[in-house]
Amino acid sequence: MTSTPTTEPAPPQIFPPTLREVMLRPRWIALLAFSLVVAGVLAWLGQWQLGRAVDTSPPEPGLTEVVQPLADVVTPGDYLPEPLVGQRVETSGTWVASDFIVVSSRFNNDVQGYWVTGQLRVSGTTTPTSIAVATGWTSSLDQANAAADELRAQAEADPSAVVDVTGRLISDEGASIPPANADPLTLVKMSPAMLLGRWHDIQNLDVYRQYIASQTAIGPLDAIASPAPDERSRVNWLNIFYAAEWAIFAGFALYLWYRLARDAWEKEVEDLEDEQAEALAESSASSSPAGAAESRD
Repeated sequence: MTSTPTTEPAPPQIFPPTLREVMLRPRWIALLAFSLVVAGVLAWLGQWQLGRAVDTSPPEPGLTEVVQPLADVVTPGDYLPEPLVGQRVETSGTWVASDFIVVSSRFNNDVQGYWVTGQLRVSGTTTPTSIAVATGWTSSLDQANAAADELRAQAEADPSAVVDVTGRLISDEGASIPPANADPLTLVKMSPAMLLGRWHDIQNLDVYRQYIASQTAIGPLDAIASPAPDERSRVNWLNIFYAAEWAIFAGFALYLWYRLARDAWEKEVEDLEDEQAEALAESSASSSPAGAAESRD
């Protein structure tokens, strides 16, 4: 008697979740909330950066050309605000006779030469205060050294002589090393910090970080060519670039959440499809002719 082969019931079909269903799970809702917080902070940083990209109250044109007292512009030890770089100032004081120093690599109308600098002990201060002054320019090192010697001799002859200095206030150019095979004491940048290391009588001394480029030559030198600084743009493009970066980062925070949720959904769908494929394969194997023959035996 032939027995009727038994057939295994088809495995139940399981429908995978949709992307929306995965995103609405508590885990992904919590991650979305965190991503929104991060994106909000980044967006706020972008708005803050953008607010500083446009100068709503720029200095008046030509303001740097109005001569102001040095003490009204900056105080010793402080950095010079950007709008005041190149400001014309005036001050008075006495020279420290031993501190006339030559600085090389100075250009006057594209001609390379030398500056003679001096330490001006500012008058009318409660504590000893000095500022570096570039007194003039020359194209010859010998002339620069001769001018420094002459200024030194004049200061030694009358140490209490008060001089008035008017010129452009310029920030420190930074430290530098002398060229190869040059005198180790050679200065190629105008740096009050480096000059301070060679000045005398500096105990308890307040020093300006900036220097004055005298508008008229002091001593047997030529006047320093020091044109007015260019008018600043009201738009700071670097800040605008940074603001755009913050916006991109905020968008990336949300995209990262979406990408992670989508990856999790795709993996879950693939796992379900693999399980269904394995179940169908097992069902087909059990209902094959070989399986029926085993049943008849």
